[in-house]
Amino acid sequence: MLIFAHPWLALLTPLPLAVWLLAPARADRRAGLRVPFFERLATISGARPHQGGVVAPRGWPRLAVLLACWLLTVAAVMRPQWLEPPLHRDQPARDMLLLVDLSGSMDARDFVDASGKTVDRLSAVREVLDDFLSRRKGDRVGIVVFGDAPFTLVPFTADLDLGRTLLKDMVVGMAGPRTAFGDAIGLGIRMFDKSTVQAKTIIALTDGNDTASKVPPAEAAGVAKDKGIVIHTVAIGDPTAVGEDKLDEQALRDVARITGGGFYRALDRAGLAQIYARLDALETRKIDTVSFRPKRDIYWLPLAGALALSMLAQALHLLRRRIGHRPARLSSALPAKAP
Repeated sequence: MLIFAHPWLALLTPLPLAVWLLAPARADRRAGLRVPFFERLATISGARPHQGGVVAPRGWPRLAVLLACWLLTVAAVMRPQWLEPPLHRDQPARDMLLLVDLSGSMDARDFVDASGKTVDRLSAVREVLDDFLSRRKGDRVGIVVFGDAPFTLVPFTADLDLGRTLLKDMVVGMAGPRTAFGDAIGLGIRMFDKSTVQAKTIIALTDGNDTASKVPPAEAAGVAKDKGIVIHTVAIGDPTAVGEDKLDEQALRDVARITGGGFYRALDRAGLAQIYARLDALETRKIDTVSFRPKRDIYWLPLAGALALSMLAQALHLLRRRIGHRPARLSSALPAKAP
């Protein structure tokens, strides 16, 4: 479809007519006839001489060419564009952040993998998270790991295969032996500061009480709520444990309640898988479909038309002048014989 980027420039179309009507004609002062006896000629002819001007007539073909070139120039200035068919592109409408606890208690071997083998808690989390990420097509996912302090393992990205690959490299204690859950939420909030989507979700997996944070988890959750971030908490570990491995369910419930999220308890791998199944159903994928129509500038077409038309008109004019001024051929006459 043909459109114009600056259609208001069509108001320039009658400009030559306004110039022709309002501006004075170009004056070229020169004598039409020079004779020393001009007054005697005027007396004999009976004409009364006076000053004036002669407007040279312009042929309609030349006027039509000038008008066409002007219209083509105005059309080029209006910047014609060809509107291509619409293109549709899907882009993620949700940013999801995973907070993974890597404190020393995640090394406890009290989970069973899919083959029935007893594994540590982190191995079970990795296995279930890998399956969870494989179904998050359409979301941007980031991963933060925390122990003594939180660290960004994967920034927000739609490349879920990258996140699944880096999950396999996580080891217990790589971020320190203690648990800084509140600081991890704070880091997640800062990561969301540059997010432009409306749906923002945090899924926190931790098996211990907060022992190293500078900001309490409940206080960090209040800040997350103000920024529209929903936090789901998943408690991993034995509720009867004590000491550094103690599972503070109340703190996790408070964080989820403050932000409008859910609290879940995972006592084994099967329970952890069910939690992610519920989260997958709850946090359905959100995709914004962006439609746009490419525009291709074709202003050069009317310019090329005006140039070709003017050159053709000039060529025909020169050709006609050349034909009109060609000298007549003189044929040689033979003398007639006398009878």
